[in-house]
Amino acid sequence: MANYIDEKFYALIKEFEKNEFYNIYKHMVQIFKHIPLATQDSLEKYFNKYPYWGKFNTKQENYEVYFKKAKVFKENFQEYVWLYENLNDYRSKFLLFSILNNFYNFDFQSLRNATDNIFKQYFELDLLPTCKDEVFVDVGSYIGDSVRDFVNSYGKGSYKKIYCYEITKSIISQSKKNLADLENIEFRNKAIANNNGELFVQENANSLSANMATNTGKEKIESVKLDDDIKEPVSIIKMDIEGGEQNAIRGSVNHIEKDLPKLFLSVYHNNTDLFEIPRMITNITQNYNLYLRYYGGCVYPTEIVLICLPKQN
Repeated sequence: MANYIDEKFYALIKEFEKNEFYNIYKHMVQIFKHIPLATQDSLEKYFNKYPYWGKFNTKQENYEVYFKKAKVFKENFQEYVWLYENLNDYRSKFLLFSILNNFYNFDFQSLRNATDNIFKQYFELDLLPTCKDEVFVDVGSYIGDSVRDFVNSYGKGSYKKIYCYEITKSIISQSKKNLADLENIEFRNKAIANNNGELFVQENANSLSANMATNTGKEKIESVKLDDDIKEPVSIIKMDIEGGEQNAIRGSVNHIEKDLPKLFLSVYHNNTDLFEIPRMITNITQNYNLYLRYYGGCVYPTEIVLICLPKQN
């Protein structure tokens, strides 16, 4: 017998399955127009500040963000079912339902209920209670906040080496200052990708944290495969690189397959990462348990993290 989370999830999937694409899109736009005006304005500003998911302009009736999401729902509802059935706990399953129901029905309450306010982002003590002598690779280390959270969660004896990859030079300088009290940290001004060569740093006008490595631009950055840039076995990989996660994973296949590192992967920077990245990991190896955790706000789902833990753990 299904529980209430199963019932809610499969009922939502049935909506995607039975309705035509345009009806899914029209439903989303109609619901959007009935939420408070302040929330509408907040969403529009956010989508224009961080244009990962499409264009958005209410005055021009341009709702490309929801047009694209409706298309993904219709064409990939079976992928969401696959993900749901492969998640390893009901916290993860409820979160997946809450994310999709937020997109489709602007359900803010379920997303609020699914938010993790207990542990530091990425480092869930109920899933990973202890760490020792880890080789931790932080891809998209920014100002060192995740490294600091890791050490605060598990202690200074939790690692033997930390690699911090960051594409913005000024951010690396700040990170070095922030982590000056910690030993055995190596900072690398490189982009992790699926090949060795060069990319360009595309700056975000609103936040340096949203800088991206792209194929065109002015400021060059060396791109490397993680498999080639780190030769020793690694035990933790965290990735938050503004939509570059899939290419970075392609450049890390050998480490993932051979080392089975604990993985903490951002899966919200486009409309398909939520199911495509778990598929990528399970195609590399079947030896992971999959979890989803959420650290964002209740209006629009960001800061969604896929946690992959080796089954022997």
